[in-house]
Amino acid sequence: MKKSLLALAVLAASGAAMAQSSVTLYGVADAGVTYANGEKNWSGVTSGNNLTSRLGFRGVEDLGGGLKANFVLEAGLNLDNGDGNSGYDISAATNGFAFKRQATVGLEGGFGEVRLGRELTAAYRATARYDVFGSVGIGQSYLWGNGNGIADGTVPEGTGAYATAKTTNQRVSNAVTYVSPNFSGFKGSVNYGFGEVAGANSDRQYLGAGLTYDNGPLSLGLGLERLSKEEATASGKITVWSLGGSYDLGVAKVLAGYRDSKAERVNGDDKTKGYMLGLTAPVGPGLVRASYNRYETTPAGGIKAKADQFALGYVYSLSKRTSVYGTYAYIKNKDNGKTWKLGGTNATLKDNGNQQGFQVGVSHSF
Repeated sequence: MKKSLLALAVLAASGAAMAQSSVTLYGVADAGVTYANGEKNWSGVTSGNNLTSRLGFRGVEDLGGGLKANFVLEAGLNLDNGDGNSGYDISAATNGFAFKRQATVGLEGGFGEVRLGRELTAAYRATARYDVFGSVGIGQSYLWGNGNGIADGTVPEGTGAYATAKTTNQRVSNAVTYVSPNFSGFKGSVNYGFGEVAGANSDRQYLGAGLTYDNGPLSLGLGLERLSKEEATASGKITVWSLGGSYDLGVAKVLAGYRDSKAERVNGDDKTKGYMLGLTAPVGPGLVRASYNRYETTPAGGIKAKADQFALGYVYSLSKRTSVYGTYAYIKNKDNGKTWKLGGTNATLKDNGNQQGFQVGVSHSF
């Protein structure tokens, strides 16, 4: 009888401990067929057109007294070929499966939350959320593109080379992050990223902040960022500010965003800016999405380049976790320029700098 009672007591204690901590496996599988025209037409299977395909682990442990420990490990996936070349600042064939989307550990309580590791910047979280296409697929806005890769559209057409960084990256490594509690709809967060450059400790240091306000139908976000100089590429500091907002009218939601970047150079400044106007509306069991983007960039000592982008899409929900979607997008570079092209395709631009594309696919969350 005593042995039975002891066993029950141990089992009960074990159950209480398990109830105080948990680890969740989660992810998204998203793929579709994309077609884009240009100098030569291109079609193929592409991954992460509606939601970025990913695999992650999230854990929380209740330490008592209102204090919790947490961790997140999240890696990007490409369903078209099965590799993990996703979530990197610069895509390359040698990049493989790694927790590049987020890798953090932290503590949270009444004071807010402190995290250590790699994650999306506070400025990106505050303002990129107003992109109705979620920064993925051919309809995505390039306002929040990574700073120095083909993702930001600033690689000269056909060169195959990366342009010098013109803005900050979406994620920051070697970072300490603080997220405040919610104060009547207001919430703030700050990232500090160590440069970790041997012999030049101030190089590549990152400091960013995001302030959000969410109350009823109104949502606002402000982002501020500074990336210190990097002597290896003769780049000066990069400063960025961004602003976004949305208002839910019930029958539709209107969204807007603006981002301005300045990168110091020896012969002047690279200036990149743009704005976005978006609209979403529930139609049937799905959501209509539409956006207009205007991009402008002026290289140091160079000529301004401009482009207009339009996108229209529909996401049809088959269940809470599974959706099918379709997106059409068109981009027009001004003055026969070739600075920007549609995201997620390998098609080159037409001679006049124009391009259009269409994609359909399936997205499943688990």
